[in-house]
Amino acid sequence: MTDQNGTIESHPLHHGEEPESYPPSAEFREQANVNDPSVYWRAAEDPEAYWAEQARRLTWTKPFSEVLDWTNPPFAKWFADGALNVAANCLDRHVAAGIGDRVAIHFEGEPGDTRTLTYAELTHEVKRAANMLTSLGVRAGDRVAIYMPMIPETVISMLAVARLGAAHSVVFGGFSAESLRARIDDAQAELVITADGGYRKGRVSALKPTVDDALALETGSPLSVQKVLVVERTKNDVAMESGRDLWWHDEITAYDGDHDAQGFPAENPLFILYTSGTTGKPKGILHTSGGYLTQTSTTHRDVFDLKPETDVYWCTADIGWVTGHSYVVYGPLANGATQVIYEGTPDTPDWGRWWSIIQKYGVTIFYTAPTAIRACMKVGRQIPEQYDLSSIRVLGSVGEPINPEAWRWYREVIGAGEAPIVDTWWQTETGAIMISPLPGLTSLKPGSAQIPQPGISATVVDEQGEPVGNGQGGLLVVQQPWPSMVRTIWGDDQRFIDTYWAKFGDRYFAGDGARLDEDGDVWLLGRVDDVMNVSGHRLSTAEIESALVEHHAVAESAVVGADDETTGQAVVAFVILKSQQTILTAENAEQELKKHVAAQIGAIARPRQVFVVNELPKTRSGKIMRRLLKDAAEGREIGDTTTLADTAVMQTISARMRREKQ
Repeated sequence: MTDQNGTIESHPLHHGEEPESYPPSAEFREQANVNDPSVYWRAAEDPEAYWAEQARRLTWTKPFSEVLDWTNPPFAKWFADGALNVAANCLDRHVAAGIGDRVAIHFEGEPGDTRTLTYAELTHEVKRAANMLTSLGVRAGDRVAIYMPMIPETVISMLAVARLGAAHSVVFGGFSAESLRARIDDAQAELVITADGGYRKGRVSALKPTVDDALALETGSPLSVQKVLVVERTKNDVAMESGRDLWWHDEITAYDGDHDAQGFPAENPLFILYTSGTTGKPKGILHTSGGYLTQTSTTHRDVFDLKPETDVYWCTADIGWVTGHSYVVYGPLANGATQVIYEGTPDTPDWGRWWSIIQKYGVTIFYTAPTAIRACMKVGRQIPEQYDLSSIRVLGSVGEPINPEAWRWYREVIGAGEAPIVDTWWQTETGAIMISPLPGLTSLKPGSAQIPQPGISATVVDEQGEPVGNGQGGLLVVQQPWPSMVRTIWGDDQRFIDTYWAKFGDRYFAGDGARLDEDGDVWLLGRVDDVMNVSGHRLSTAEIESALVEHHAVAESAVVGADDETTGQAVVAFVILKSQQTILTAENAEQELKKHVAAQIGAIARPRQVFVVNELPKTRSGKIMRRLLKDAAEGREIGDTTTLADTAVMQTISARMRREKQ
């Protein structure tokens, strides 16, 4: 929070307490990929030499001689005179190295169907798909929209597009027809790859009908799409428009697995991924090839301590988000990893599904979001305790700051009290992990992302851009270019400058608040637009949410700032109680939790209201929609709920708020 002078303070720890610390075991450290602390100062001394060394682990069709061109900031070029093929780095080179028989993907469908693809088989399928896309007119520089469930053909499609030097725009399968069309129009995609549907919560989630609706919309922009390629997954009835729509399984039969991958310049566009902007118009985040693959493969290997010969890796992210791009597709496959891909939800057919998959495949590295961890906490440890999770050796967290209680539960219940947790901070815009422990080096602190990766220069500054000292909070900035950085906003260089670089000139402003503890470790405090101003003090919603979830009765919380005549803004909290707790009742929860927050952070953070709810409004990716809660807390009409996993949740909360006001 900030005092009247605008200095940000925060208290992720209880007052007067030293942070807990979990150093790596001697056994883990000894076998770790990175266990020499000098890596940090060597990379800091010459970041370009460090990243060049990492880049040379890839296979280049034309070696680079220049590492970084920063002559026209903020537009960076990495390895610009080099050329490579991203898909060949993820596939062909492993087959050439003699590991074609290694499993690349264990696919687990929600209904229980399975499929295993080795590197040789995946390479063969991608080559066939590349030939098919070529016949449909896809060329280097084109854009292809992908609107798919979590199935192998999604990965195959992305890699086939990349193999041809085209750029993909993957749109999360939960987005509406309007959202899909806006992204198609912005990228001017000429081909859409989709599926008839996918399985979700035991039901078919139709996708092709949404594509049809999107393409039928009158948007004022001429329709760029020429063809729609449809994978048959669920066999639900779909309309197929003659001359435009093609079945994948019909088309692919004509093509064999002979395809020579050619090299493309390192700055050739690899993908556009749209992320929400403050103006409402999605921002098309553009990532290119050589630098992106360098940093995703390096961080995947080092942060997760990957041993590709023996590890089974599983990242639960949907491919529609950046985590799915970087740590399901490109990072793991570039490293020759064996990984699990699961189509469905963690509670289908029951809450044991994830743990049964870990047991079945012997998953050793597990990477998921705090929202999912808290959902599992809510149903209780007795569920995972029914399964053999002893294969797990590294756990990861991504997507938002993880509160210390969830961190401890994750380590104790899922990691048997031993597995290190790498709490990773990064963004769609950064392309790859920026701040995270290295599990063989870092003494872990629950709730802290801790330390910038080797070769990354990030720090916390005040509103004037001056670095804050240890024990102080402020704004998180990245001070030097990094290989996987966003190159621009597609079609809008000026918006790119205005959004990320205008505030501090030549430094990238992440939009996140952070605090350095007494050791200089980084604690994320959430988006700065998730910060409330209460009586001149700025309070982080993430901080109050963390305090609430520290209470033993609380499973999950969401906090918003609501307009208040007296204080400017007031804290309004929404909490889900653990199903089997007996500490609080619905009647006494509000008063008890107000007192709890005041004790944890200070009276200034005491919520004006605490509402006990059964569910929170979340997108299908698990992100809490605080904007809708703010609408409800301020008595406004609830905004667009189309991206929610369950639209009824907000109706229930709104009705409750109206009753409270009467």
